[in-house]
Amino acid sequence: MTGFGQAQAQNERLKLSLELRAVNNRYFKLSLRTQDPLVLLENQIEAHLRRVIRRGTVTVYIQVQRLARPDQFRLNLTALNAYREQLLQLRQNWGLEPQVEPEALLHLPGVVDEALLEHDVQQDWPLVQQALDQAFQQLQQMRRREGEAMAAQLRQHCQRIGQLADQIAQRATQVAPEYQQRLLQRLQQTLGELDLELDKADVLREVSLFAERVDISEEVVRLKSHLEQFLRLLESSESVGRRLDFVSQEMLREINTIGAKANDSQIAHLMVEAKAEVERIRELVQNIE
Repeated sequence: MTGFGQAQAQNERLKLSLELRAVNNRYFKLSLRTQDPLVLLENQIEAHLRRVIRRGTVTVYIQVQRLARPDQFRLNLTALNAYREQLLQLRQNWGLEPQVEPEALLHLPGVVDEALLEHDVQQDWPLVQQALDQAFQQLQQMRRREGEAMAAQLRQHCQRIGQLADQIAQRATQVAPEYQQRLLQRLQQTLGELDLELDKADVLREVSLFAERVDISEEVVRLKSHLEQFLRLLESSESVGRRLDFVSQEMLREINTIGAKANDSQIAHLMVEAKAEVERIRELVQNIE
């Protein structure tokens, strides 16, 4: 589900502004966007968010203002001197003036002591965690409102499937008698032309076999049971997205079985509508945790 949250936090080391955005996705995916060394905390940020967000593409924007402290400005002099000597030698080989501006070396790999940098970033984690939690509270409020609207929509789809199931069950009671009537008419016409008598026992046996083949009462009962289970899960406060997905698959399975067994055009039309309702449900539950 979608959502947005933002927070600001500050301590003696830095001041940061954090935004948290979530959009629909079947799986969890994190995108961290920051130009600060806080990017080294990506694994910790992902692990922290995974505990509270199961599905969705989550984007974390972090803007940082580091408060100046003398111990933050550390250079790796060994690396800096090595770069300088190599550049001077290169300029000499090319016949250029032997001059290297120190500022040109600051962005080269290894000039900043990465071990010290990582240590400092780990000290920043509590503040980042604080901002994440505050932003998540806002995001969760938006997701909760969206979830309530989605649950209402899912209930409407379930209600319609229940209505269709009742219509199917009612129509199913007429399929075998209508088949018997059509069979009798065809047999009487055919046997009359051949001057033969109708064996009612054979007719009853054939009708009984047909009624057994097209009996969908168990499938209708299971379909309604899945609907009841689905509605109960919607009331749960736990993470039910995957269970809702599974139950909707089972509903679709029962509907397909009914369509295959019913052997009736009216039931087939009802099945098409019921199947469309389940597909709408499945699209929605992909985004539910």
